[in-house]
Formats: sequence, C-alpha cells, structure tokens
Amino acid sequence: MLCSRIRTALSARLDGEALPAGVTARRLDDHLAGCRDCRRWDARARALTVVLGDATAPPQVAADADPAAVEALLDRLRPGRRAG
Repeated sequence: MLCSRIRTALSARLDGEALPAGVTARRLDDHLAGCRDCRRWDARARALTVVLGDATAPPQVAADADPAAVEALLDRLRPGRRAG
C-alpha cells in the first residue's frame, strides 16, 4: 500500500474520522510496523496535534520515534518563537 494512502488514513484516525475505504486499522498498524518513514510521519503529526491543542487525539508519540526530531519539531512550533 502506498505511504501517501497510509498517511491519509493516519490523519483520519488522528482526527477521529473514519478510515478511507479499503484501509482497515489492522492494515494501517501492519504498515506502520514495517515502515519507519510512516512511523516518523505519524509521530510528527501527533506532536503537531499536541502543540496545536487538538483535544480529539491523545498526546502520544510512537515508541520508536526519534526524540530529537520530535523535540526539534516542537521547538519550531512553540508560540513566541520567531521565524529565523
């Protein structure tokens, strides 16, 4: 399955929406288990959701997410930080 389709499904799941046709939670989780890029994308999307204060998703980050990358993303998105 294409990563772009998986990322659309991850976004839907994060927003509490129905998964796209043909994508099951099992297929989504199986893809994440084998695709490091999609796990990173999921971790960043979850971190962004937390930063933006979206209460529809619990503040979770994938267990194997790169902590430095997640922290760097959060640093760039913190309120009051000037664009450089």
